[in-house]
Amino acid sequence: MPYRSSPQSGGRVRLARGASPWLLPTVAAATVSLVKARGSRRWAAAAVPTTALAAGMLWFFRDPEREIGQGRIISPADGVVQSITPWHDGRTRVAIFMSPLNVHVNRAPVAGTVTSVEHIPGGYVPAFDKESENNERVVWRFGGELGELEMVQIAGAVARRIVPYVPQGCKVEQGDRIGLIRFGSRVDVYVPEGIEPAVEVGERTTAGVTRLDRD
Repeated sequence: MPYRSSPQSGGRVRLARGASPWLLPTVAAATVSLVKARGSRRWAAAAVPTTALAAGMLWFFRDPEREIGQGRIISPADGVVQSITPWHDGRTRVAIFMSPLNVHVNRAPVAGTVTSVEHIPGGYVPAFDKESENNERVVWRFGGELGELEMVQIAGAVARRIVPYVPQGCKVEQGDRIGLIRFGSRVDVYVPEGIEPAVEVGERTTAGVTRLDRD
């Protein structure tokens, strides 16, 4: 089943699916150090960094509810538009860089059917580097009213794991949660030929909210 978002956000925040391998050990370590800190200066000293790390993990893996925006194509990622590049086949690639401070859950840019989810092994250079074209990635293709739309999740130097939430053949609504990239990384959207991007380089985007196409 798709991992749906509620149109009535109400300010609620959940934790991202796929966060537990990183989150559970850090929270457990923080809990143990805090309990033992009551009777030990050594544990009290250890409690400071472990608690800070656990708090950081909770922040990194937050997954807020959002009211989904309007548009033929909406941003799949929180971040900053890194580049807008005309592609050889007439499409336009909009690259969105996600820092470690951004929400890492990605959302469907269009409504339709997930026609393919392809994992491609690769390296782990920083996602803003040109060599990131050879990084580990997951290529998504959606079939909908605009025809086929391609989106690529790219792992970065820290983000060494991409976690898809929905399989090939699944139907999604625009703005549905579809996957997670752990820590900083990049998401590319290939805007179909004939559609002009509505964003500019340096502009901040919000997953499920910011419109990427211009009327």
